[in-house]
Order: sequence, then C-alpha cells, then structure tokens
Amino acid sequence: MRFLLPKEQQCPPLLDLCIRKITQEIEIHKHHTFSALPPDLCQRIFNELVFSSCFLTPASLQAFLDCALQDIYLGEYDGAAVDDAWMEVISSQGSSLLHLDLSGSDVTDHGLTYLKDCKNIISLNFNHCHQISDRGLECISGLSNLACLSFRRNDSISAQGLNTFSGLVNLVKLDLEKCSGIHGGLVHLQGLTRLESLNIKWCNCIVDVDMKPLSELTNLKILEISFSKVTDFGISFLKGLRKLALLNLEGCHVTAACLDSLAELPSLSNLNLSRCNLSNDGCEQFSRLENLEVLNLGFNNVTDACLAPLKGLTKLKSLNLDSCWIEDEGLVHLAGHQQLNCLELSDTGIGSDGLHYLSGLSSLEKLNLSFTMVNDSGLSKLCGLSSLKSLNLDARQVTDTGLASLTSLTGLTELDLFGARITDFGTNYLKCFKNLRLLEICGGELTDDGVKNIKELSSLTCLNLSQNCNLSDTTLELISGLTGLISLNISNSGITNAGLKHLKTLKNLRSLSLESCKVTANDIRKLQSTDLPNLVIFRPQ
Repeated sequence: MRFLLPKEQQCPPLLDLCIRKITQEIEIHKHHTFSALPPDLCQRIFNELVFSSCFLTPASLQAFLDCALQDIYLGEYDGAAVDDAWMEVISSQGSSLLHLDLSGSDVTDHGLTYLKDCKNIISLNFNHCHQISDRGLECISGLSNLACLSFRRNDSISAQGLNTFSGLVNLVKLDLEKCSGIHGGLVHLQGLTRLESLNIKWCNCIVDVDMKPLSELTNLKILEISFSKVTDFGISFLKGLRKLALLNLEGCHVTAACLDSLAELPSLSNLNLSRCNLSNDGCEQFSRLENLEVLNLGFNNVTDACLAPLKGLTKLKSLNLDSCWIEDEGLVHLAGHQQLNCLELSDTGIGSDGLHYLSGLSSLEKLNLSFTMVNDSGLSKLCGLSSLKSLNLDARQVTDTGLASLTSLTGLTELDLFGARITDFGTNYLKCFKNLRLLEICGGELTDDGVKNIKELSSLTCLNLSQNCNLSDTTLELISGLTGLISLNISNSGITNAGLKHLKTLKNLRSLSLESCKVTANDIRKLQSTDLPNLVIFRPQ
C-alpha cells in the first residue's frame, strides 16, 4: 500500500531541484554555456533566472548563446538594466526565437539591428522603450512572420516611421497606445488585411482623416481610439468594418449622431462611449445596435429618457451608467434584461425606490450602488438576486439593518461597505457569506470585537478595514489565521509596531497598508525581509 505525503511535504521533482541549483550557481559563473543542453531545458533555466530577478546579467546571459530559446520575456525586468549589450545573445537564438518582450528596457535603434536573423519572430513588445525611433523600426520591417507588435508610449515614432509596417503582412495585433506623433501614418496600414486588433488609445494627434485608411481593414475586430480628436464624421469611415466587435471611443468628441454609423456594424457587441459628449438627443438610435452585449455610457449627460431605447437590446450583459443623470424611474427600462450580469449605477440619482425594478434580474452577478441614495429599506429588494457575486454599497445610509437583509445572498464573493456604518454587532451577519474573497468595511465604527467575526471568513484574499481608529494590535492577532490574504489595509487605526509579529503567518501577502498607524517603513521592511517574502507593496514606505 502506498502512502502519499501531504502536498506541502512532498519533494519537488528532481528536474526542478536541478534547475534551481543551476540558477544559484550561475551567479558565480560556474556555468559558461548551456548550448549542449536540449532547448526546452535551456528555456526552463532561463525562465527561472528571469523569475528570480537576481542572477540574470549581461555576463550570465552569455551562457545562453546559441541555445535556440523560443521565448524571451524580459519586459519590465527587475534585475539588471536590459540594453543593447543583451541583444547579441538574444539574436543568437536565430530562427528559433518566436516571442520577445523587452518593454521598459534601454534598447536603442542600434540594438534592433541584431534582430535581422530572427526571421520567425511572431510577437515583439517594445512598450516604454523611449530610445527607439523611426530608424529602429526599419530593422524589423523584414520580419514578415510578425503577428503581434507593440510600441506603447513612444514619442519618437512618427507617421513616416509607420511606413516600415507596410510589409508586415501577417500582422494581426498592433498596439500604438500613447504614440503622440503618428498622425497621418495610419495610411501605411491599409495593406495589413489580416489585422484584427488596433490600439491607438491616448494618441491625441489622431483626427477624423486618420480614420479613412482604416476602412480598408475589413478583418478588424477590435479598435481602440479613446481620448483622440475623432468626431462623428471620423466614425462614418468605419461603416464597412463588418467584423468589428469591440469599439472604444471613450473621451472622443463624438455625440449620439455617431450611432447612425455604428448601426452599420453588424458584429458590434462591445461599445465604450464613456466621457463623450452624449445627451438624450439622438439616443433613440441605440435601439438599432441590437447585438450589443457591453455598453459603457458612464460620465455622460444622459437621463432616464436615454434608457428607453435600450429595452430592445436583449443581448445586453453589461451596462455602465456611472455618474449619469439616472433616477429611480429610469430603471424600469432595465427590468426585462434577463441576460444582464453587470450593472454599474455608481454616483447616479437612484435611491431605494428604484431597486424593485432590478429584483427580477436573475443573471445579475455584479452590482455597484456606491455614492447613491440607497438605504437599508431598499436592500431587501435585492435578496432575490441569487446569482449576485459582487456588491458595492459605499453609502453612509447603509447600516447593520441593511446588511441583515442581504444574508440570503450566500454566493457573494465581493462585498464593499467602504462608507457604510457597520458596527461590531453587524459583523455577525458576515458569517452567512462563506465565499467572500474581498471585504471592505471602512465606516469607522468597528472595534476588535467585530473582527472576531471577520476572522472566520477563511476565503478572504483582500481585506480593507481602514478608517476604523478603534482597532488595535488585537485585530492583527485575530486575522493571523487568514493565510490566503494577498492584500490587507488597516490604515488610520491603532495598530503599532508590536502587533506586526502577528502578520508572520500571512506568507501570501503582497500588499500591506498601515498608514497613519504607529508603524514605520523600517518596521515593515524588517518584517518583509524575514517573514513576508511576497510583500511587494507597502505603506508607509
């Protein structure tokens, strides 16, 4: 009979132990080359070195010369600075190299000249590489197998530079977000007939005339042009994009008049019109977008009247009305949306009276009612939403009574009561939410006694108890058993340095905030070095 050890006591596979040993020895330059090893083993050793963020340097990288690596992911690498000195080894992978990520590196135009022999590269990522200009783009013009290319946040790339992309005929995904000098350059993309995704968000140089070349990209499925200077006229050039499914126009200078053009896009299912110039005028055209599944109208001057045309959008699954002029009676137009699973009503004019229109939305999984006039009396109308998993009730009108009326929602995994006035007594109702992964109670009325109920929520990964000034070190002792916690915030409380010892058991903790407590950055840093190896974000710092 075989007896299996508990998982935490099982020995790692021998190969894993060997790889770890090699990564430790490479720091002392014990290994000069791995080229005789099988490529898949070289890849695992390389990945382990990147993950450790300690031992991979231009010197140790030499061991991977001619190792036929397929994937080199050094994006935002935390170890030594990645620059042109790394490119010789990278390029030596030759035709084996398929994926290369050097985002955030110091690689220059000269460094890109090394890539000419890597003919089979499928994806390149040079986000935030500020030393790459049009000249560098010429070096990748011959990589005709490229399917994914990303140059986010580069002010040195111009419209003329985009000319080098015209030969990348297999390009499927192109990301030029925050490239401020590409106005007039999109004309060079007209021949990229396989392009399915184009991101030019935050390119404030983009205007209506830049949209005209995109009409040739008939395979385009995703187009993001948010925070550009495109208007209704520019949107009219998109009418022929019959496969376009996602269109992000957030912050553009469009009005409801653009809906006439959008109605010509039969595949459009995801539309973001947040922070545009929408008003009720022309909103009746929404009824023509019958395939919409996701609609974001947040931060627009639309009222209840704008919701009436949405009644016929039977496929709608997500609706964002954040900061719109919506009131209780407007919610009647949402009552029949049985497919709706996400509804954002934050900072609207709704109160408790309108919630009965939502009571029949059996598919609703996420509901945000923060900064509304909803109070305890209205929350009982939500008790039938059996599919609800995430609920945000950041409102001072919500108290223990309101929380009590929600105890039938046993499927909740996220509960935000940030500004609610929940007391120690009210935390007794939290016992019903056994599946909670995120909990925020920051109304200022909790003491250590209330935390006794929170410590039973063993599924928690994120806990925010900030602004409760009466919490003491006892709270840290009580939650020390919540070993799944990844994020913990108990700022503006009575926590002191003496209580930090209780956090030693929270080995998964990545974020810790104890601002305005009697704790210093050095106290937390000492705890990090000895007991919390995964802690990467902490305050005070």
